Amino acid sequence: MLKKRFLGLMSVLMAIVLASVAGVLWQTKAFISTPLSLQTPQLFTVPSGAHYHKVIAKFEDNGWMVSSIWSKFAPRVYPELTRVQAGTFQIQPGQTLAEAFATLRSGQQYQDEITFVEGSTFAQWRKQLASAPHLDKTLDGMSEQAIADAIGLTHDKLEGLLLPETYAYDVGDTDIALLKRAARAMESALEQAWQQRIEDLPIETPYQLLILASIIEKETALASEREKVASVFVNRLRRGMRLQTDPTVIYGMGDNYDGNIRKRDLRTPTPYNTYVINGLPPTPIAMPGKAAILAAAQPAKTDYYYFVATGKGGHQFSTTLAEHNRAVRDYLKVLKNQ
Repeated sequence: MLKKRFLGLMSVLMAIVLASVAGVLWQTKAFISTPLSLQTPQLFTVPSGAHYHKVIAKFEDNGWMVSSIWSKFAPRVYPELTRVQAGTFQIQPGQTLAEAFATLRSGQQYQDEITFVEGSTFAQWRKQLASAPHLDKTLDGMSEQAIADAIGLTHDKLEGLLLPETYAYDVGDTDIALLKRAARAMESALEQAWQQRIEDLPIETPYQLLILASIIEKETALASEREKVASVFVNRLRRGMRLQTDPTVIYGMGDNYDGNIRKRDLRTPTPYNTYVINGLPPTPIAMPGKAAILAAAQPAKTDYYYFVATGKGGHQFSTTLAEHNRAVRDYLKVLKNQ
């Protein structure tokens, strides 16, 4: 009889224990399955050495979740919650606690992006970098020469030496590190184009190719015209003709440029005024993209020596000055009618 009572008592106790365990498991699962209180995506930084309980405490401080006794049981039931990685991650609205910890465990840190457009200048790059979110700013007060030294370039001007592209970066990366990447990318693109250049190209160095590419970049935004524009400048260089390209004049005017080029500007000597100087200007006038660099290395084979805007989004190319003058008159008529 005593044995039966004992066995019955043990059965009751076992049932109570099992029920308790089941309750803990159910409550814990409900706890980690509860969505965080987020209305918009939020960045969350896990410091080096941080653990589960510190993350939970920070979530609570941020108001993303309420304090719960089940937070103490969760890492015992779900040990994967303790394996968080250091870094900055983006937590999305609607994510549960378990999903948020999966993000922190994934190692896929949040990255921002910055896009530098073809034809932009280094002055414009500096402004973009200064306002880029989540980027560690170190350029303030540095001269262009000092920046060039910091990123390992021997030129004192950075115009043209950085490849315009979209660059992803981690939170806390420095602007200098990003510029180093852009410089290496340009070196690679320029070297590739230089190796693919035509045999009789009247360009002596990769840097000169970069200068020519920057002029092509500023002269046309149409992919279908790049090689023809390049052919005009290459043909002129072969014959010793001045390039006579307005973007170089504008660049040489600097802050004096007010949106208009006057005849006196074309006659005013600067190192960049290709109406006055022979050959190429001393440096690039913008950051050319890969397509413009390749066009400079592989210009179309044409007899063109002139081109002028049509007023309709493209350019009219001419072989002789007489043809060019007619094209200019046509362009002026289009402007007058507009």
